[in-house]
Amino acid sequence: MELLSPAGSPEALLAAVQNGADAVYMGLGSFNARRSARNFTDDTFPQAVDYCHRHGVKVYLTLNTLLTDRELPEAAETLRKASAWGVDAVLVQDWGLWLLARQVAPDQPLHASTQMSLHTLAGARLAAELGMERVVLARELSAHDTEVICRHCGAEVEVFGHGALCMCYSGQCAMSAMIGGRSGNRGTCAQPCRLPYALGEKHGYLLSLKDNNLSPYLRQMEEMGVACLKIEGRMKRPEYVGAVTGIYRRLLDEKRPPSPAESAQLEQAFSRSGFTDGYWTGKRGPQMFGMRPENARWPEDWFAQVRKTYENGAENRPVAVDFTCRIAAGARAAMTAALPDGRQVTVDGPVPEAARSRSLTEEELRTRLQKTGGTEFVCRRIDISLEEGLMLSAGSINALRREALSRLRALLTEKPPRRVFDTPAPPPAPAACTGAPKLTASVTYAHQLTPELAKAVDYLYLPLALLDAIDLEEYAGYTRLCAVLPRVFRTEDEAAFRKALQSHPRLSAVAVSNLGHLPIAAGLGLEIRGDMGLNVFNSLSLLFLEELGVTAATVSPELRHQQVRDLSKYLPCEAVVYGRLPLMITENCPLRCSGQCSHGTGGTLTDRTGAAFPLLCAHGCRSEIQNSKALYLADKPQWKECGLAWARLRFTTETAEEALDILRRYQGEDFPAPADFTRGLFYRGVE
Repeated sequence: MELLSPAGSPEALLAAVQNGADAVYMGLGSFNARRSARNFTDDTFPQAVDYCHRHGVKVYLTLNTLLTDRELPEAAETLRKASAWGVDAVLVQDWGLWLLARQVAPDQPLHASTQMSLHTLAGARLAAELGMERVVLARELSAHDTEVICRHCGAEVEVFGHGALCMCYSGQCAMSAMIGGRSGNRGTCAQPCRLPYALGEKHGYLLSLKDNNLSPYLRQMEEMGVACLKIEGRMKRPEYVGAVTGIYRRLLDEKRPPSPAESAQLEQAFSRSGFTDGYWTGKRGPQMFGMRPENARWPEDWFAQVRKTYENGAENRPVAVDFTCRIAAGARAAMTAALPDGRQVTVDGPVPEAARSRSLTEEELRTRLQKTGGTEFVCRRIDISLEEGLMLSAGSINALRREALSRLRALLTEKPPRRVFDTPAPPPAPAACTGAPKLTASVTYAHQLTPELAKAVDYLYLPLALLDAIDLEEYAGYTRLCAVLPRVFRTEDEAAFRKALQSHPRLSAVAVSNLGHLPIAAGLGLEIRGDMGLNVFNSLSLLFLEELGVTAATVSPELRHQQVRDLSKYLPCEAVVYGRLPLMITENCPLRCSGQCSHGTGGTLTDRTGAAFPLLCAHGCRSEIQNSKALYLADKPQWKECGLAWARLRFTTETAEEALDILRRYQGEDFPAPADFTRGLFYRGVE
């Protein structure tokens, strides 16, 4: 199982490599999920790749953010550079970037980032079918969930093993963006989950999870087929990276759980009131929450010792090399240097002379070959074939060794042959819609439904769980019905979801928000409408979804109206123009953890400013945090001028009467704006 460590800076890179990482993940410029880290530049990145490859360490480039159309040309150039530099894989979140990579660097291996929110077998399989060599699973999966995917996925599986946990499923969090304009999907998260909140009488850090620590389960992961264990920490100190990497290296090599002393060291390196393994074990609850004490201090004495493992050119973990030397009369001396993976080089030297006084001995030759000091290599084994009565000078033997190691170093840093292409001209897009978009509506509860609402909208979005609770026959006579699949689910839910869709013939469409939804809905004769969870941020992502058979797409609410307007609309587009936008989807429900489970009715989370965020219950005893204010644009003209085919009214906490009131405002009736609302990111966008 590969050990993957963070490299948020050149120092952290050295710390990871010298303490035993098999691979590192690094950022280049601003297109990565840790833009505040000391990411590498065009000058330092290729040097870092060569350094890693000389040590037998793989390099993964993180390009795992959402990109605008204006950023795609720069991203294409980054992909071409990465491919030419020999980057072992690129992590991506944005499906538009995936499509771009296939166009400009088709031989570059790609990994599906955890930002893709892949948490089911169907989603992982589809990612593999699309060419992803590795799938980084959502951090919320249990050991059972992970094993099912490992056994049947078709791609390598990477598991997040140690470090900070987000409260929300990665790729589905909009809390930082909506509150402060700093998007987690764009690498600038302000970490609102680390702030205090209140739920009823319960006060504290109700969204702050302890760091993950799966060190006791490494053998279990290997047995189920996990290909890679990832350590989080590109924002952490290099000493932290070195310390944690070193401990996990020992545990993997020695195939054992951590000792009490090693567990204490991991906690000393960094923790938030200890660690959690709650997602892996399936034991969710309040014990998973914790905060870093304000008076916590770094273990400077220990970290000083860790620094010695990588500072000043230290070679704490050199690359093993096996030498084979053949010296025979009348033939040039030959030496082969081989790596553990089988790669090797062979060099030759002068023809040995007949010994005049003293013959070369095997012991002397062995001693010369072992002198690899000052290089990144260490001699592991030596196989010698030496005829008697011959002499070869010490200088000649040393020269053979140096040349062999030099060629081996060149072999390690040799760039793979890969094709790169200019960015092709995009295909012509259909003409965008003109005039005001048609209205659609989504409801959360059955009591929000009325015939008047249904008659006024082109599509009515209904949660899958509501389909058996309402008279679909009646409402299908008013409008087109679209079933909304739960954003987060599990592999065992797939068959039930498909059966539910099949059992309701009056459905016209299904809304999908995850790659794993597409196989569920395939072949049912329903329109497949892309929902917000797909994070449509650029034109190429629309083109990608069109190729997958999606018929329409909801654009990201983090886009400004000008960006929505300028999208090449390869698919008819929809945007949410009214409603409380979802901020988080959480596996560990704050209501249940605070002892206030409402059994489906939800609750309210309050922040330090008094802002109240409704908590809605979601499939699987999960919760969805909604924005404290509803997006409202009815009194603005721009939502009608973006080339949208549809504009959605998203009803969550509204009554049926309030929903009709909002509908009439968007139909153009002269109602005053609500008392308390937000323009969302429609005008200001995100960083």
